[in-house]
Amino acid sequence: MRFAFKTSPQNTTWADMLAVWQAADDIEIFESGWTFDHFYPIFSDSTGPCMEGWITLTALAQATKRLRLGTLATGIHYRHPAVLANMAASLDIISNGRLELGIGAGWNEEESGAYGIELGTIKERFDRFEEACEVLPGLLSQETTTFDGKFYQRKDARNEPKGPQQPHPPICIGGNGEKRTLKITAKYAQHWNFVGGPPDVFARKRDVLAAHCADIGRDPSEIMLSAHVRLNPDHNYGEVIEEAAELGKEGLDLAIVYLPPPHDSRVLEPLAQEIRTSGLLDGQ
Repeated sequence: MRFAFKTSPQNTTWADMLAVWQAADDIEIFESGWTFDHFYPIFSDSTGPCMEGWITLTALAQATKRLRLGTLATGIHYRHPAVLANMAASLDIISNGRLELGIGAGWNEEESGAYGIELGTIKERFDRFEEACEVLPGLLSQETTTFDGKFYQRKDARNEPKGPQQPHPPICIGGNGEKRTLKITAKYAQHWNFVGGPPDVFARKRDVLAAHCADIGRDPSEIMLSAHVRLNPDHNYGEVIEEAAELGKEGLDLAIVYLPPPHDSRVLEPLAQEIRTSGLLDGQ
């Protein structure tokens, strides 16, 4: 098993968030760092502070050298796919090929409504998301793309320069929906993120994803499996390791430890030490 961390840019300061990433960049156990992409805080007081995800991610790319990095996940309705593709290619260049492109169908009605960004019905969200998942790889890898869909249209569209990762940065799809999310993941993604939950739920979703892969003749081992595990404000390091271990028994590849705000870089070394002594890095 491998490990990563996540710092949501809400209810925190830039200085504290930056300190976490710079400290983690020097701890080899953490292979990647993640933010979220929301404009309001989630699962807390929505009137609180929340920095924009892609701006902070770009700054963090410049402030680090080793960590892979991404958002979990960018709601596709927030940015037109052509704009997002240009952003992703540029950040892949800026980070020297460290970008993971985390995307999802979008769900936050409060911030979407407040900003006047159309979210749509569940069906509309996923129809739009599936079109975006078809459009993005083309813009990130082909000289030109043409596409005529319900939500998006392209005619000989260009996106230059391309990033260093070929054919494009890995696409990570976050979400647990069995009928649409996991089916779209099977077709387009290189990484699936389980938002979090018990091992039996993860195992069921894993099997559904594998079935969708079988339907299209894809090897499910081509898709990395990750999940959020939460570090609580009381610093429950042992519980984090136990949760990761149980998910690991069901095939988890990457445990992403969600760090609580306000962020404190001092949690990283005790967490890393718990991981080192757990045996999980050696597959025990």
